Amino acid sequence: MDFVQHPGAAVVVPFLDKNRVIMVNQPRFAIRQNTWEIPAGILNKGENPLLCAKRELEEETGFKAGKMKKIIAFYSSPGFLHEKMHLYKATNLKPGKMNLDEDEDIKIKIFSKKQLLKMIKTGKIVDAKTIAALLFTLTI
Repeated sequence: MDFVQHPGAAVVVPFLDKNRVIMVNQPRFAIRQNTWEIPAGILNKGENPLLCAKRELEEETGFKAGKMKKIIAFYSSPGFLHEKMHLYKATNLKPGKMNLDEDEDIKIKIFSKKQLLKMIKTGKIVDAKTIAALLFTLTI
């Protein structure tokens, strides 16, 4: 049986306030389109998921979290992939410094809770981790 080993990832839902979330838009080669997603990144070897979440939030959005709360950990596609994702909710955001990787082309935009739920329902958000994370943090 074949499967893909993966070091895991941290994903962050960054709340500006209780009704507004920062999203990132980036090109995804495999599906040949740009996608709206939450900030996320792969864990470095031995890295604590919380530290990864903090790093990715600032790198991709230019914001630092005053508070990070771990929500849940889940496997993205356990049928063939060993990737465990650690979901955090970021609040009390403060300006930081965006620091994109050389190969990243990311734009950010703020959406309301209502807009995000509509984007999920209408297929404008297609990334599974983002759908799961938003439904979990916006509705529970």
